[in-house]
Amino acid sequence: EVQLVESGGDLVQPGGSLRLSCAVSGFTVSSSAVGWVRQALGKGLEWVSRMNGGGSIKYEACVEGRFTVSRDNAKNTLYLQMNSLKAEDTAVYYCAKVEGGYWGKGTLVTVSS
Repeated sequence: EVQLVESGGDLVQPGGSLRLSCAVSGFTVSSSAVGWVRQALGKGLEWVSRMNGGGSIKYEACVEGRFTVSRDNAKNTLYLQMNSLKAEDTAVYYCAKVEGGYWGKGTLVTVSS
């Protein structure tokens, strides 16, 4: 059974940092296309970044240079390091397996002073 479980969401001040984790089971992150998607209140879904099995990563322009995706193959876990956070980064963040449409339940990131 495919499962993705996000953690790490929190309240952080503008300019701060957070690292989200996504523990995966039922497939191998090192050989799958995975990514992070976010949804702000009242807005649509937005792909933040995608990583393919070969490790190639694409970022949405609005997070380029601030967010970094990585994975730990031994732990079968995906990460999203978020730096220089802005109020507009406030959203529920989901990790997802691109093929098959599998998603986690999300973790809330709130950027506010």
